[in-house]
Amino acid sequence: MKENNKIYLPLLLGLVCAAGVLLGSKINFSSSQGLFSSNPKKEKLNRLIDYIDYEYVDYVNTDSIVDITVNRILENLDPHSVYIPSVEYASVTENMKGDFVGIGVSFQSVNDTVVVIQPIKGGPSEKIGIKGGDRILFANDAQLFDKNISNDSLIAQLKGEENTNVTLTVFRKGLKELLRFNIKRSRVPIKSVDAAYMLTNNLGYIKVNRFAESTYREFKESLEKLQQEGATQIAIDLRDNPGGYLSEAINIVDEFLKDGKLILYTKNKKGAMEETHSRRKGKFEDREVFVLINENSASASEIVAGAFQDNDRGTIIGRRSYGKGLVQREMELGDGSAVRLTIARYYTPTGRSIQKPYGEGNEAYFNDYTRRYKNGELRTADSIHVDDSLRYVTPGGKIVYGGGGIIPDIFVPKDTNFEKEHLTYILRSGHLSQFIFEVLEQDRNYYNSLSWDDFQKKEIITDALLANFQSYARRNNFPVKMNVYKPLVRRYLKAVMAQQLFGEDEFQRLINEDDRIIEKVIELSKTI
Repeated sequence: MKENNKIYLPLLLGLVCAAGVLLGSKINFSSSQGLFSSNPKKEKLNRLIDYIDYEYVDYVNTDSIVDITVNRILENLDPHSVYIPSVEYASVTENMKGDFVGIGVSFQSVNDTVVVIQPIKGGPSEKIGIKGGDRILFANDAQLFDKNISNDSLIAQLKGEENTNVTLTVFRKGLKELLRFNIKRSRVPIKSVDAAYMLTNNLGYIKVNRFAESTYREFKESLEKLQQEGATQIAIDLRDNPGGYLSEAINIVDEFLKDGKLILYTKNKKGAMEETHSRRKGKFEDREVFVLINENSASASEIVAGAFQDNDRGTIIGRRSYGKGLVQREMELGDGSAVRLTIARYYTPTGRSIQKPYGEGNEAYFNDYTRRYKNGELRTADSIHVDDSLRYVTPGGKIVYGGGGIIPDIFVPKDTNFEKEHLTYILRSGHLSQFIFEVLEQDRNYYNSLSWDDFQKKEIITDALLANFQSYARRNNFPVKMNVYKPLVRRYLKAVMAQQLFGEDEFQRLINEDDRIIEKVIELSKTI
């Protein structure tokens, strides 16, 4: 059991650690040397670095020493104060910004050739006619095939300054002549709303994967679309959402609360408090809402769930959330790197802190999932430990608890079959995507001609294809017990194929079939 945890849980929990931060306004300490130079303790560290740099017998990369020192300092503060090296800062910022400048394709390298998996919806490549399966041979005069070229170098060729042009030379199967596309690079969205569709005739569903700069805009557009399709109830899926920008979470909550309701408050070490209230007429103030959470819903996700729960608004469904109630602010260090430093704690409207304890060190903190599994709380609500001294009461009389995460109103147990969970992790990995890509490549014209309705009706994942996947899995050292997990594998194969042909909405729609929490939401929606 422990070994299975080690295989795939650190990745997920690492994402919670790295991405689940509540970002306040940015402060630029451009004059940091002037601020700190008079402190003798900080001067001691500067002198030591200088001595090593100029006097040490061997050459030492003092930049790496500084990085190690900064990391060690932050590790001794709390689990969520983190250092972002300059080499990572651009990609981290881009991911949270919600868009990037480029041509707008997802691609992979196949036999030393750049092959388009799918043009990104709304991007310049989709608009100009690039299709899945296209081989990009040249970007301007730069050859992109038959070369040992890294992904970073490829991305550099395809990205660039906004409104600059790049000419792509493309080979498309079935055509004798090469195609040439002149594409103007533009902003391409990195979606934080994975899916928005109707679960029933009146129940809409929105899946949010993180809270980036564009999340509220995406969410509002999705909410309006679903209302036009007849939604009078909404399920907001925040499972595995590690958090992000505080302001985006607040704006989403504001769509559902009447004016003047407390959403959260923060308190810093000096005791200064800052309250945030709902302040405008929302789109869904008088309609039913469900919020889906699990053990990997963190930070901003917990703000949303806590604000709804403490205002007696809607129903929280799933399992106890991660338990991150610390607020970080991003501060630049002057060399392209930055720190996200914990500056305050946040509290839900009833006054509870949901930050779980971290006094036993970072390792114990990030291994909390294993502890939850062992004490049985992923299987039964009765196994969730609560501290009665952290008991709070909502205005409507509901009992809620602080001390570590949001406990849902309706508990849905996790399937703790680790073999199945491990298989699910593998099916979500690049192995399955690569296999499906190869299947599509065998008859691109046929698959590209399918409409979504045709795709749903046809037996796309045949027994022969399943057998091929079983052989593929065996060759790649992850054998699949098809006699036990055949329905699960079939669903994931079809979902990933839908993702490559149609996009994230359709992927999520198929993945959610036979989902316990979704089934519970649908059941509850019919009784309200």
